[in-house]
Amino acid sequence: MHNEFTAIIEQDGPWHIAHCAEVPGANGQGKSREECLANLREAISLVLEHRREESLRAVPPTASHELVVVG
Repeated sequence: MHNEFTAIIEQDGPWHIAHCAEVPGANGQGKSREECLANLREAISLVLEHRREESLRAVPPTASHELVVVG
């Protein structure tokens, strides 16, 4: 499980809409399935980046940081 997320995709008229099951708030849409998934990928990336920045703001300056890789 390394950078794998579940896209829930539906068609609404001419549009494909998607959201990510594991990343609340990450949504995408597009006139094609490919465009929809590309937009969802970008949304996932932006949401995770924002959450990381927000969480690191609350870290005390005396705490150490360590990168943990999963997968």
